[in-house]
Amino acid sequence: METALYLPVKRFLEKLGFTVKGEIGGCDLVGLSADDPPVVVIGELKLAFNLELILQAVDRAPKGDEIWIAAKMSARGKGREGDARYRNLCRRLGFGMLGVTDRGQVEVLVKPPTSAPRREPKKRSRLVAEHQRRQGDPVLGGSTRAPIMTAYRQQALACASALAAGPRKVRDLRVQCPDAGKILLHNVYGWFARAERGIYELTDAGHAALKRWPQQPAVEMALDAAAK
Repeated sequence: METALYLPVKRFLEKLGFTVKGEIGGCDLVGLSADDPPVVVIGELKLAFNLELILQAVDRAPKGDEIWIAAKMSARGKGREGDARYRNLCRRLGFGMLGVTDRGQVEVLVKPPTSAPRREPKKRSRLVAEHQRRQGDPVLGGSTRAPIMTAYRQQALACASALAAGPRKVRDLRVQCPDAGKILLHNVYGWFARAERGIYELTDAGHAALKRWPQQPAVEMALDAAAK
């Protein structure tokens, strides 16, 4: 699974000074520097270096300032990471290339250029906004089969948690969830029902959602497990 590569690459980029979160705006990982405006790093993960990985990076490139591709190193060193043509293609495209060993060690195979043009600033801005609004790092990069824990879903879950004990007024929920009014009104996930004017309660689907998503973010649990 690509998710097995996420934590090693996340740690690598964190050592370079980036705050990294997984599965944002269709990217396997996004890192922001502490600068203003921040440098946006995008990473794409695959179990092996192949053309699809390159194509994904090409698709994501307009959103970021620095693009890295990462894959597992082949057992005998005969994979694409050893192909000079593949590495040269990454250089020409301006992509960094990382190899991850079975022990989780990260090797820099190709360094990206120090800067890249921002061709689509609106998409880049949306990426930065989602990264900054999302609490913690709740999704392992490379996840494909589970709903993404977006900042919106996090706020909706905060509303659901507040309503778990019984109906409450919208204005009381805004303390925990600034967008509570819009979230309850639009009710995208079907978790809420209006009990009376200005007061909402949790539906069965809302109670089920609270059981489905544990309070501790997925990446934090993975980091805790790795440390034991």
